[in-house]
Amino acid sequence: MATTDPSPRHRIHDPARDAGQHPVGLPARALPGLDPQWSRVVLADDADGRTRRWHVLDNGPQLEAAGVPVHTTVLAVHGNPTWSYLWRRVLDEAPTGWRVVAVDQLGMGWSERPGRPRTLAQRVDDLGGLTDALGLTGPVVTLAHDWGGPISLGWALAHRAQLAGVVLTNTAVHQPSDEASPAVIRLARAPMLLAQVCRTTPAFVRATTALSRPSLPREVRDAFAAPYSGAARRDGVADFVRDIPFEPDHPSRATLDAIAAGTATLDVPALLVWGPRDPVFSQRYLEDLMRRLPHAQVQRYAHASHLVLEDAPEGVGVIWAWLQQHVPVAARAVANPATDDASAAADAEPPTLPVRVDAGRPQETAVVELGGAGRRITFGELATRVDDVARALAARGISRGDRVAVLVPPGIDLTTIVYALWRLGAVVVVADAGLGLGRLGAALRGAGPRHVIGIRTALVLAAATRVPGQRLLVTPDGSTLDELAAEGVPGGEQVSLPEESELDPDADGAVLFTSGATGPPKGVVYTRRRLGAQVALLREAFGFGPQERFVAAFAPFALYGPALGLPSAVPDMDVTAPHTLTAAALADAVEAVDATMVFAAPAALRNVVATGGGLTDGQRAVLARPRLVLSAGAPVPVELLRQVKLLLSSAQTQTPYGMTEALPVASLDPTTLTAAEAQGQAGVCVGRPLPRVEVAIAPLDSSGAPAEELRTEAGVVGEIVVRGPHVKERYDRQWAAQRASERPSGWHRTGDVGQLDAAGRLWVHGRLAHVLTTADGPVTPYPVEDRVRAVPGLADVAVVGVGPRGAQLVVVVVVPTERAGMLTRVRGSASGPRVLAPAGLAERVRERAGVPVAAVLVRDWLPVDVRHASKVDRGALADWADGILHGRSLRERLPGAAGRPVRAPRTRSR
Repeated sequence: MATTDPSPRHRIHDPARDAGQHPVGLPARALPGLDPQWSRVVLADDADGRTRRWHVLDNGPQLEAAGVPVHTTVLAVHGNPTWSYLWRRVLDEAPTGWRVVAVDQLGMGWSERPGRPRTLAQRVDDLGGLTDALGLTGPVVTLAHDWGGPISLGWALAHRAQLAGVVLTNTAVHQPSDEASPAVIRLARAPMLLAQVCRTTPAFVRATTALSRPSLPREVRDAFAAPYSGAARRDGVADFVRDIPFEPDHPSRATLDAIAAGTATLDVPALLVWGPRDPVFSQRYLEDLMRRLPHAQVQRYAHASHLVLEDAPEGVGVIWAWLQQHVPVAARAVANPATDDASAAADAEPPTLPVRVDAGRPQETAVVELGGAGRRITFGELATRVDDVARALAARGISRGDRVAVLVPPGIDLTTIVYALWRLGAVVVVADAGLGLGRLGAALRGAGPRHVIGIRTALVLAAATRVPGQRLLVTPDGSTLDELAAEGVPGGEQVSLPEESELDPDADGAVLFTSGATGPPKGVVYTRRRLGAQVALLREAFGFGPQERFVAAFAPFALYGPALGLPSAVPDMDVTAPHTLTAAALADAVEAVDATMVFAAPAALRNVVATGGGLTDGQRAVLARPRLVLSAGAPVPVELLRQVKLLLSSAQTQTPYGMTEALPVASLDPTTLTAAEAQGQAGVCVGRPLPRVEVAIAPLDSSGAPAEELRTEAGVVGEIVVRGPHVKERYDRQWAAQRASERPSGWHRTGDVGQLDAAGRLWVHGRLAHVLTTADGPVTPYPVEDRVRAVPGLADVAVVGVGPRGAQLVVVVVVPTERAGMLTRVRGSASGPRVLAPAGLAERVRERAGVPVAAVLVRDWLPVDVRHASKVDRGALADWADGILHGRSLRERLPGAAGRPVRAPRTRSR
């Protein structure tokens, strides 16, 4: 066991008293968030055999005093210029039975100043001497930050028998030879500046905590700096910087290279917690660690910087949740029947071939582009072009497993590139331009692509937002892709393509980003098997046969025609801006392939209806040919579908329900739902689950929180939970989000709320994030809106909550068909359109709502999210309503408006 130094451990250092004295142990003054009972001074031999005094934060004595046995120890190692204070929350949140030992490295924090620099190899051995003195025989999980990462990994490699897991936060074990070292460190390490920045002044110490945004509280910044109050106490800070082995002949270079190589041999559970805004340990170091630890799970916090657990303190809870799930503890190994059943069902999924071009009819048209140059290509030509481009991409360094961001509009070139990448076994990364510049860049950076393929404006965007990866330009006329295909024509010493059997069907195939309508966009990972299962489900659910041809006006399905063997036409529109589709453009696309089906987003259909009056007789005749119209991406009003049927008079309408994580889940033609079938139901009916798709409900409690258990009986309102072979594999680098969504294992929590009826149909009530939590219990928005829509003279309705959770007030916002004379200014409000509904309208709305309504407000239009131009931006609307009711002067701004008021198009969707 460790020997405790009997000397006073709470002595306050006074630099003026004696610069040569370096007291060991925590100072007497209180430091925020730190329990002084954790503080210990331990005697242990260093790498040279000299006994040193170490300061540690250790909850072991407290556990021993309480009679709690320790089953696992977390060894937490800080970097430069922090100290064990970095891990205070880890100690504070430690579950029962977990010991945490957070060290102050020699020369750092409140440990002994050895009087000479320590090399990396010495620090690794120093740490081993301390754990020997502490009697840490295992199991041990290492937790580290900054240059504590290599030191802890060096310890881990030397103590494999004790090692149970590895957790790393913003660190590195390798500096790529072809890339510059971090500018911040290069500057601090410059011979003329090192002493001034790191030792003589506290600049380096203070700069570390200054990186956090928002700024850390002053008392926390002071606590981090407390051990480094004088120049003599900052020797270790300067020595640490000096010991960074950038040069090949640096004394610590061989040790770091050995640790880097050894890291790749660790087979214990690993978690990487990362702040991507770190100017030192940037994305490239995360990618390097992921290549060395391919089994590691990742949790990124997009807003976080160098001190990731300070910027995202919730990460501490994530670390503990991960440890409890992944580090074996015999007492915890209790069977979970629900989880075991779900896992067994997942294992029983039938194998499905990955997607690739179906060249069964080589002479038939595969893709027609109606915009631009108006190109077309046959299935045979496409299959050949895909193989040629795949060979050329392989020659340029794209290989199996590489992530490739593809920023090309839907059409022949996008189809060619995506299938070529799948042919190579690469991973396609796709994010919608509708996310906006900032969020699009953040999404792509987070995915860590090794290559970016895009049109010129997209590559400029990638450069501006610091998206990593080698660039490949694609011109709109297809000429650059023609040249690329020519490079890959068989002959000579060319790269051979892998056989289908050589590609792992359970390897990643795509990372698709969510719209971010209710939070930051998340990357959704699909394996090749799950992509293939999605294609198979589409074929089976909607009867896609060999004679079908479709118009791809809905971006998610624009790529699936070649895999389904269906000729497809891409209309003259911006597929990422669905409201740009006109009735005439749709008619041209239908005629181009004699389409039998149309895929279109609700916003696209709305504009088709709005522009239908300008059609010629010939165009109307063309639109009468399709047999099926599918619309997804947002709830589709039945009245809109009826108007669509007036234009596409032979078509059945289907509204597949799903989300980026699982599409489709269910489907229905809402125009066929009878009044009797709708009687007593609430919300939007999306139909019965599709083949091999299971739907269950996690009931809402009185606070609006969904339960853990799942129910399938009719009438239970709660979160919609789905399972099927085509559901996402996981969220990318978001372990916490994945864990929260996969309850129980194998199921996906959709974030939507709804209920099943007696016939097994699913009725959606809205988003879980939009459920109002009133004093009388939860209120789901869609049912209230449906009832209010029956009030004559209303063009649109939305329900939002105002006030604190648990006591929210129901506010109904209406858009009258005719607003003239219907506005009443809120008394006492600032200038501007602050409006309450007149008494008569408010009374009719309250009569229909079915729940107590605090206020009825009137607007000209409802704000919609930027990407869909279909879904109401309920967050913006709730903020507006809150400002109205509290008399604040609130400028109406919509996301992506660059600070200017924006008038959105009218919408009748939810």
